[in-house]
Amino acid sequence: IEALERHTELGSGFKIASLDLEIRGAGDLLGAEQSGNVASVGLDMFCHMLEEAVHELRGEEVVHDVDTELSFDVTALLPEDYVADVGVRLSLYKRLASAADESQVSEIAEEMEDRFGRPPQEARMLVELMRLKTELRRLRALGCEAHARAVTLHLRDDTPLDPQKIMDRVRAPKSPYKLTPDMRLTRRFDGGDGLRNCETMLEELAACMRD
Repeated sequence: IEALERHTELGSGFKIASLDLEIRGAGDLLGAEQSGNVASVGLDMFCHMLEEAVHELRGEEVVHDVDTELSFDVTALLPEDYVADVGVRLSLYKRLASAADESQVSEIAEEMEDRFGRPPQEARMLVELMRLKTELRRLRALGCEAHARAVTLHLRDDTPLDPQKIMDRVRAPKSPYKLTPDMRLTRRFDGGDGLRNCETMLEELAACMRD
């Protein structure tokens, strides 16, 4: 609470998150034990919640933006033997998870390669997931589950996807698409990689945006 009361300037949520890690210890939060979602998405949510707490303390309206939860069958993280300093890893996770678009993700990825050399597979997967996350945010997707047999997007009511265009896809003969009343749009696949399947689905949905 004292930390929240002290850091009331704009953008202090990340500082509070760092202070909290210093007080409690980073532990395995950024280690290999926390692969994929927790390392890249959970940390972003943690910092986002602290940002909201700062706004509430200042008496400001809290605007709830989309923070897409990802569930992919890949290991995505920054290994300790690639980025040794825990503070630097924390900063990179935060920047990647909050990047506004694919170009920002690419800039961070290039910066990492310049500083630390060619990234290992886990780090490359993290970058790929964060690129997808920027597209999913644009679709106002609350969550995305991507596997070999199916990709499911949990969409908000204010998604920019055109309802009629989506229903045309769902109702097409032998359509791989299904839409449930709670706004979960699923596309079936015959196998393959969940990440690539998600890319395929997003490419198809690009034609379903509102005019």
